[in-house]
Amino acid sequence: MDLFEQRIRQLRDELNRHNHNYYVLNSPTISDQEFDALMRELQDLEESYPQYADPLSPTQRVGSDLTKGFTQVTHERPMMSLSNSYSIGEVEDFLRRAAQGLGMSGDAPLEIVGEMKYDGTSISLTYEHGRLTRAVTRGDGTRGDDVTANVITIRSIPLELPAGDWPEKFEARGEILLPWEQFERLNRERAFNEEPLFANPRNAAAGTLKLQNSAEVARRGLDARIYFLLADSLPYPTHAARMEALRAWGFKTGEITILPNIAAVIEFISYWDKERKNLPVATDGLVFKLNNIAQWEQLGATAKSPRWAIAYKFAPEREATRLKSVSFEVGRTGVITPVANLEPVQLSGTVVKRASLHNEDIIRSLDIHDGDMVLVEKGGEIIPKIVGVDTKQRLSGSEPIRFVTHCPICGTALRRVEGEAAWQCPNSRHCPPQIVGRIEHFVSRHAMNIDGVGSEIAVNLNKYCGVITPADLYDLSADDLLTKMPQFREKSTQRLLDGIEASRAVPFERVLYALSIPQVGETTAKTIARHVNDLDTLMTMSVEDLSTLPDVGEKTATCIVDYFADTENRQMVERLRAAGLQFSLSEQQLSGMSDKLAGKKVVISGVFAKHTRDEYKALIEQHGGKNVSSISKATSFILAGENMGPSKLEKAQKLGVAILNEDDFLAMIE
Repeated sequence: MDLFEQRIRQLRDELNRHNHNYYVLNSPTISDQEFDALMRELQDLEESYPQYADPLSPTQRVGSDLTKGFTQVTHERPMMSLSNSYSIGEVEDFLRRAAQGLGMSGDAPLEIVGEMKYDGTSISLTYEHGRLTRAVTRGDGTRGDDVTANVITIRSIPLELPAGDWPEKFEARGEILLPWEQFERLNRERAFNEEPLFANPRNAAAGTLKLQNSAEVARRGLDARIYFLLADSLPYPTHAARMEALRAWGFKTGEITILPNIAAVIEFISYWDKERKNLPVATDGLVFKLNNIAQWEQLGATAKSPRWAIAYKFAPEREATRLKSVSFEVGRTGVITPVANLEPVQLSGTVVKRASLHNEDIIRSLDIHDGDMVLVEKGGEIIPKIVGVDTKQRLSGSEPIRFVTHCPICGTALRRVEGEAAWQCPNSRHCPPQIVGRIEHFVSRHAMNIDGVGSEIAVNLNKYCGVITPADLYDLSADDLLTKMPQFREKSTQRLLDGIEASRAVPFERVLYALSIPQVGETTAKTIARHVNDLDTLMTMSVEDLSTLPDVGEKTATCIVDYFADTENRQMVERLRAAGLQFSLSEQQLSGMSDKLAGKKVVISGVFAKHTRDEYKALIEQHGGKNVSSISKATSFILAGENMGPSKLEKAQKLGVAILNEDDFLAMIE
């Protein structure tokens, strides 16, 4: 072994140890800067000496953008689901049945263990000779998708085990989770980009694990908890001992508690019904298992569930808390959103201090008064909502909450949005939140994708550099940023300037979306770009002309015409043209377009081999079709890959919707 290989192995061992300390034990022993320095050294060595490459190197945790469709794998042992219970009585019945199945009296004591039921997506991890060799989803319990490339990016899952008494081959089963902190960050990003929000961390974790881009998987910050150890022969007679072994080998497991009787079970349920709200990850109940492994084998399983374990589900979370005040916030389009400011309350793993009240009509329907005790619900949802008011605790003399009549920032009189419940500040040119909001929208990932501009930087660009319209970004210089922007250094300055330069190549449909034309979202911008082809033509079109386009109604058409009738908007557009932005579809885009799918609504489901889901969505739009998420009588056909969801298949068959595979679809569009 030469010195370079020796140093590479040393760095890998050291980084694996630090990853374990940070992500599993929550007790880092070096700073982020020191960790990054070690990682950079390893990356440089691996690039210089590719003969020592290893797919399980810590450098591979960042993922790749080349991940393709998933291969289905048959589980060595079926992955069954647990039976559910919702009351102490049902847990008692489970224990009674287990005792009888073991030939014991119905009230004989059984040693059981209690643990958290984590709300994520199940995973099977296979290790051979101390190295992770395969990660497979539950799938249908018999077969699942091989998602090893994505699981490698999850830092709490060990890729190589330290020296220990682990078997040559074993299987660790657990749950892939998205922690509340990462979930909220992800949904903030999606809300800003006007993408649908994930309903809960479970859906977000499952969706993330199936992404075709493992670099994006790495960015989202998944976590894991392991709850089963399986192998042909293990020297551990109890489940508790197996969990202790997994922890010793470097796995992140949930805490388990040995419960000698039903009284201990009741106490365990009562404790975690409250304490689970303080956990950093989502849970939806508890799991009770017999501790003795020999009893597992004796009891066996039904067709779907083991007889030696049961899940206990908690009721949906709802808490009462005091309303402190209602603030009124201004969005980039000037719409005013009322927000309830609450006495802090623990709900679904996070401290809730605010909840949207949506609009004036909601406030009236709830009949909310100053200082009311309100009922807040979150369940698995990320966005807390007020679902009621406890009028019995209403303060004497309290007044109803009244919607503001003037903009809380600039003082302009509000106007009602026609046909909607929303109120809007019409002072779009000079209202600071609207100015900053348009800048943030312009630089966002699905628009111009200018890296290095978050909310705080957008505010500072407006405040210190006089950035009022997106066109002002293209006049910025390195000197402007270094001398005027707080805490800007050479690296952050160059990052922003590089992002601005790269945005000149962003395609026309995203430029159109970035302009913040009212009613023109990402999908509408794509439709308009496809049918109109260039901005000059769009600026000359009438309401009648625009209304003939798919997905463009009279309201959207009017907004477009009004936008380009505004002199200042036209001046900004000309400045963007001079800056070199793309104002028309490229020849390559035009040559690939057709109307072969015109008027067709297409649902995509499953995993594909020849193209990614995003590539198929782009092809559908390129040929005039429309991507839709749910199946209905209006669905033209389903583009189905491997492992299409059984519920979608059943619904498609019931409604008589055609199902096309990849080859059928590609032949259709030639």
